Amino acid sequence: MKLYFSPASPYARKVRVSALELGLAERIELLPVTLSPVSPNAQLREHNPLGKIPVLLTDSGEALYDSPVICEYLDALAGGGRLWPAAGPARWRALRRQALADGITDAAVLVRYEQTVRPEALRWSEWIEGQRLKIRTALAELERESLEGPFDIGAISIACALGYLDLRFAEERWREHQPRLAGWLAALAQRPSLASSTPA
Repeated sequence: MKLYFSPASPYARKVRVSALELGLAERIELLPVTLSPVSPNAQLREHNPLGKIPVLLTDSGEALYDSPVICEYLDALAGGGRLWPAAGPARWRALRRQALADGITDAAVLVRYEQTVRPEALRWSEWIEGQRLKIRTALAELERESLEGPFDIGAISIACALGYLDLRFAEERWREHQPRLAGWLAALAQRPSLASSTPA
């Protein structure tokens, strides 16, 4: 298999963490890609018409995207039910947490693009603040939850979203406002799949 990715992408990191947790990482060749909304990558677009990463090329040559689809495929490839609970409350909790974490990541990436890609004269401060509000309210929700339990797709997604905030928005100091969440992440930080995939 081949994975088109960027080391800084939190979505691609989620796939890499999942692959490591499932014992599939050695079967995946990592193909670094450089792109942005205004600098598309033609080779990547051949596999994903949206031009976004991550993209997984399966052993049969089929292209899968985006991160939830790829992670679920890898879980199925490893026998199923390891990162994606099969049924019941655990499944819906994991999927809801993945959606919340991906929402944090989506908002953070949009702020990043607004601040680094859009020309300064065209930046919309109210729109940026709207995205930051999504991040803050989602973090507050996670702070209220008990995140103890299996390292499933929900937990992986949350850890990768928080890692992206650390990488791109350290000035936000989210840990000061979410100490329980910070403690949860600190307890997981040395897990091999997270430690080896931390973006520099």
